[in-house]
Amino acid sequence: MAVVSELQLIDATARLNGRTVLADVGFEVAAGELVVVVGPNGAGKSSAIRALAGLLPLSAGEARLRGDGVSRLTDRQRAERVAYLPQERRIAWNLPALEVAALGAPFLSGADASAAALKALAEVEADHLAERGVAEMSGGERARVLLARALAAGANAIVADEPIAGLDPDAQLMVLARLLARARAGQAVLVSLHDLTLAARYADRVVVLAEGRVVADAAPLEALTPDIMARVFGLSARWIETSDGPVLSGARYSDGSGSGVRVASSEP
Repeated sequence: MAVVSELQLIDATARLNGRTVLADVGFEVAAGELVVVVGPNGAGKSSAIRALAGLLPLSAGEARLRGDGVSRLTDRQRAERVAYLPQERRIAWNLPALEVAALGAPFLSGADASAAALKALAEVEADHLAERGVAEMSGGERARVLLARALAAGANAIVADEPIAGLDPDAQLMVLARLLARARAGQAVLVSLHDLTLAARYADRVVVLAEGRVVADAAPLEALTPDIMARVFGLSARWIETSDGPVLSGARYSDGSGSGVRVASSEP
């Protein structure tokens, strides 16, 4: 049985405010796969995700969802093929969490949308927040509600931009475990992360971006080699194998000599 490629960027180039944010970027995510995109700030991670969601026009190349150009799909077709979780967590109205999560399933009836929303809230351990207004929540609680909104969509693919930013360590692991479970259930999942240890632990593949270009696309430890981490992240780093998976240990190059401030490992 052929593996379905749900998300594809093909020679994608894009500019924002006169600056090239993507330059001939190409990678894909298949159904059943969790791919993590990493890179320094400004590397193009959010731009790649937004292009796949149909929110960033390309000046060259193409973004495809299930083989079709995203620009040629109707709004409904795009929503059925990809659910988008942005970095921005601001919600304009103080709606109950259940109603916010139900917005992820606009093509279901009211009762079915509520049922999908409640199931998604439970999936991210936030069902106890169902009746609470989102303006009355902490940032971490609101992040769970917005993730539930993306999960409630039931789309073929999920693209999530920094879904664990600002969460406590337990919640970070929970969110990534849920996204991995969604991938194993058959969805294609693309996530941007800054935490390289968690990227290595949860990803099937890691795509490394730098200055809008793909530097590596491979299994985590093949993509995040010492050479790549030195060139892209300015780290003198190595991987330590543990029973819970690889952990990054390293130091930053502050003056090119290899000396620098110790980078704390992100192992919970």
